[in-house]
Parts: sequence; structure tokens; C-alpha cells
Amino acid sequence: MGEGGLLNSPTSITGLHLVKVRLPRLSVVLLPGIGVQLTIAAKLELSGNCLVGLLSELIDILVDVNITANIKCTNFESGTVQVIIEDCLCILGAIRIKLLSGLLSLSVNEIVLNQLTATLPGLLCPVVDIVVNLVNIQLLGTLNAVIPVGTAGTIHYQLASLPFTSGLFLGLDLDGAVKQVGGSIIPHDSSSSALPPLLDKLLVLGLRQSFLNAVLSLLIQIPPQTFTCTPEVCSTCHGTSPLSIKLTLSGNPLIILEENKATVELSVMIQVFVKRLDGPLLNLLLLKADLSLNAHVSIAGGRLVLGLSLGSISLSLESSDVGISNISDLKPHCSSLLAETLLPLINGALGIGIPLPNVLGIPLIKVDIQILAGLLVILV
Repeated sequence: MGEGGLLNSPTSITGLHLVKVRLPRLSVVLLPGIGVQLTIAAKLELSGNCLVGLLSELIDILVDVNITANIKCTNFESGTVQVIIEDCLCILGAIRIKLLSGLLSLSVNEIVLNQLTATLPGLLCPVVDIVVNLVNIQLLGTLNAVIPVGTAGTIHYQLASLPFTSGLFLGLDLDGAVKQVGGSIIPHDSSSSALPPLLDKLLVLGLRQSFLNAVLSLLIQIPPQTFTCTPEVCSTCHGTSPLSIKLTLSGNPLIILEENKATVELSVMIQVFVKRLDGPLLNLLLLKADLSLNAHVSIAGGRLVLGLSLGSISLSLESSDVGISNISDLKPHCSSLLAETLLPLINGALGIGIPLPNVLGIPLIKVDIQILAGLLVILV
């Protein structure tokens, strides 16, 4: 073992390969304005053949590696993004080497260190890049998705802008094409929104007022309702009556998002008429009722659910074939009529909920909802 002995013979290592990756530890840090910093700490078990002089034997290597990669979203176009690695740094830690013979020379240590330092970063960073590409596929697969809305139509979700990161949360401003059965798209303003800085949540999903209006127009499609004025239909009708009432939605519903408050505005035409046996209908009253409906917002089963209750009503006279001009006493009767007949139909239409995208498979369980001016925020 002196100078010129076996352990000082020329040494080389061949056939070095990965045997096992011990369970890695992952940590994620949000980088303001950049994206995400991913750190992977792992132990790699390697094996190969060590040639010392003319002797060949197995060599086992256990090496600690620490990989740090900065990940960002870029190339935003038509609601899609590309997730890429901007920087990748691989640092080797402790290295433990074991030869079958138990003999170990300084030259073996040096060769192992030099070879791993030269090769591992070039091998491991591309592996991380492959993983990030898979995350990109999963992100687009779960976010850029077409989801049916009952039998009324579909929502094709996509991003309104690049994902936003602060040092505290990742924000996704969601948008989508709302399409009716038959193929027509309900237009809405698709401009992006600024998500608020929320301190205690990691993932923030934003839904804009204009997008929700398009979805409400898809869901609330109730045909005109005609019925005879009887106590069974409306509590304000007494006894039998020749009167008939027709309720027709006028225009599209409009949701108004304010600080900690959501309101749905809806217009309804109320026609009170008598059927003649030998002539056209006699239109006693045609009223326009502008409703302000209080909206309760919740999430159940991965869906955004709105429940409406009557807040206020404003009546205006459109026409009367019999000269009625004073409708001041009709407001409480119309309020009861709409609350008992039309509102249950609207809530029934909304009951299926607005399906939300399953972003990266993260379940929407025990989430919070915050209502801001023009924006509904889901906090995961």
C-alpha cells in the first residue's frame, strides 16, 4: 500500500447508473413577479464498475443533491400559457463511496467527485424540465377545459392573463367562453382583472362580473309562465277569477358585485288579461317589474352556487286596454306573486351551479369566498 502500490494504480469508473432515488423533499417558494422557486433535496444511489489497475469491482455511491429551479409562466396567448424553467442549479452535497473490496484510494474519491460534478447537473436539470412540462400539460388540461353546464350549454375555461405571483399567493384570473346548446357564444367583456393581495391563502381564483353575467344568461332561460289567478297559484288571488297572468323575463339577468355583496337585477313583464270567447285578449294591465335579488354565494361539489331572494321591486305601467293608470297599490301583490311563482323557478335553474375548473386537481373544499367590486374571489 506504499508508493506505487495497488491503490495508486490508474483508476476509472464505467457503467455508472442510477439505482434508486430515496424519497425527495420538495419545497416551493413564491417569487414576486417571477413565479415559483422549486427546491428538491434527494439522495441518489448509484452503482457502476471501478477499474483499479487491472482489477474490476463494483462501486456503490450515495450522493446528496440539491436542485433549485425557478419556474415561470410565459407566452400568454388566447388564454393559454407555457410553464418553463428559467434557471436550474444543481449542487452536490455529501458523497459516500463503497467498494466491494473495501479498499478506497484518494484517486477513486477524486474521480467520483469530478465525474458527478461534471455530469449530474446536465442530467438532473433536464429531468426537472420534463416534470415541469408534465405540470404544464396538467395545468392546461385542468384549466383550459370545456365543462358542461347541465343541458344548457358549456363553459370553455381559460386564463384572462398570465398567472400572478406575490411572495404570498398564486393568483389565476379565470375567463371562459360561455356557449349555448346549438353553438352560439354569449358575449362578455374578457379584459383581465387585478387580484387583491390576500395574506392567508396560497391559491386565489378570480371570476369577473362580466363572465358571471354570461353564465347567468345561460342558466336563467325560463319560458313565459301563464296561469289563472287562483289561491293555489298566488296567495293574493281570492276565489275563482276569469283573470289570467303571464310572466315573461325581459332582457338578460345582471349580477352586480360590490364589497361583500352580490345582487342580481332582473326585469319581468307582468301581463294581466282576460280571455274573450269571441275576440282577442283583453289586456287589463301590462307591468314591468324591475327586481333586485339578493344573492347568496357558496361552493358545493366543485360548483359555484347562487341562491336568490327578493330584495326590492320597482313597478312601471307599460299599457292598459281599460285605462288603468294608478298602480301604486299593486306593488305588494306583485311582490308576493313573483316570490311565490317565478323565484322558485329561477333558483331551480341556478341550483345546478356553475362548474369550476379542477385546477391541478386541487379540491375546492373548505374554501372561502370574497366579493369585491366587479370581482368574485375564491380562496383555496
